Amino acid sequence: MSQTVDKAWAVLEPLTDPEIPVITLRELGVLREIREDADGVEVVITPTYSGCPAMGQIEDDVNAALQAAGIHAKVITQLSPAWTTDWISEHAKEKLRAYGIAPPHTTTQSEHIVHLSRKPAALSVACPQCGSNNTTVISQFGSTSCKALYKCLDCREPFDYFKPY
Repeated sequence: MSQTVDKAWAVLEPLTDPEIPVITLRELGVLREIREDADGVEVVITPTYSGCPAMGQIEDDVNAALQAAGIHAKVITQLSPAWTTDWISEHAKEKLRAYGIAPPHTTTQSEHIVHLSRKPAALSVACPQCGSNNTTVISQFGSTSCKALYKCLDCREPFDYFKPY
């Protein structure tokens, strides 16, 4: 890697997701690649889903951080391959749990297809507050479209579950 690319990674490493401020864009798997070009660097980001409202803010944050560091950059939104929750690092999944969001289950490609083609089956989702698996889904949509709303039947607390994609 070039010094410019290394510097760009260092500058962008601490940028967090605007909707989940405890995990970085890199840990979430949204920040995909940084490569050098003739004018500076190209930063490749992939949205968690095609209609993600945070992408504009993410692009602005990336541009502002790099500009402040004196790095000319172009942000490229790449839709293929499609983002998957399997790109979330294990460390980030632990951060989600500590923040009160149940992290996504690991899925296979065939499970992704089934998830998109029919109503998902009820999952055993552990409560991030008390760890109980005695939970129930309240709504397939939580605080954002990529999360479902669950309730723990033991500690009675509601919580978001990051849906697997």
